[in-house]
Amino acid sequence: MNTITAAITAVGAYVPDFVLSNKVLETMVDTNDEWITTRTGIKERRILKDADKGTSFLAIKAAQDLIAKANIDPLEIDMIIMATATADMPVASTGVYVATEIGATNAFAYDLQAACSSFLYGMSTAAAYVQSGRYKKVLLIGADKMSSIVDYKDRATCIIFGDGAGAVLFEPNYEGLGLQDEYLRSDGVGRDFLKIPAGGSLIPTTLETVQNNQHNIIQDGKTVFKYAVTNMADASELILKRNNLTNEDVNWLVPHQANKRIIDATASRMNLEDSKVLMNIEKYGNTTSATLPLVLNDFEHQFKKGDNIIFAAFGGGFTWGSIYLKWAYDKK
Repeated sequence: MNTITAAITAVGAYVPDFVLSNKVLETMVDTNDEWITTRTGIKERRILKDADKGTSFLAIKAAQDLIAKANIDPLEIDMIIMATATADMPVASTGVYVATEIGATNAFAYDLQAACSSFLYGMSTAAAYVQSGRYKKVLLIGADKMSSIVDYKDRATCIIFGDGAGAVLFEPNYEGLGLQDEYLRSDGVGRDFLKIPAGGSLIPTTLETVQNNQHNIIQDGKTVFKYAVTNMADASELILKRNNLTNEDVNWLVPHQANKRIIDATASRMNLEDSKVLMNIEKYGNTTSATLPLVLNDFEHQFKKGDNIIFAAFGGGFTWGSIYLKWAYDKK
């Protein structure tokens, strides 16, 4: 029996229509376009304005886009992994609802939360299920409605985050394509530097926590930046060395879209030319779990079968890592 590898065979995406530009943010907080662009590389981000729609709406749209483009029957999907930091509800699984809404009623589903590394961790998990031989079609969705947890009076965070969703389908491959290697890590030292303080079991929701604005995301930007630069770059460099890859062997770097300076530092460590570094941060900002699949969707037409792609991410917790994947198809 041939060895099974897990390959990405289809991608899909969705972003809301409303564009929150730097110019608009200038009217909301004490900031300006030049300051934001210089420090983050972000020009605009998409916002889901509908108050009655949550992360599940974004995820459903991205999944439906993939299903339509790949022309697959939702009933053939075996399982769904919902990578998100902004689940619709604290208990009822968002992934389960998404599975039902897209007609994947033969699939089991669950949520995976590792902050901005959620999709990267999800790639590892989805690939493992496929490589086990038990599942043929695993749908991995990364989606976040970050606007639901951002304080738009806090210029340290409101300039960074946006809403969006992306999805990929993992299937068995017998040509040696797909996920080749991974290096995933975490460190609880980051617990206090990027978080939502209240709403969990440690500090349950009360009138006081709401009044004190403890249900929005807060971060120590300088500390997070320092750890992100070091760990994303280290992980990416390690994955190259472990697989005897040089910068010439790498076709594309798909990095988490949190900050252009972090991406530049990672690419520099890998000694990659700019043309190999894929970015759309200027259009979407940091969509947390959705950044990696949104990049795949935007640049899918450039990928060729057999291309070596390095993924890298860093998130709150702290969580981080890198994945080496061989692309499995040419876009038709």
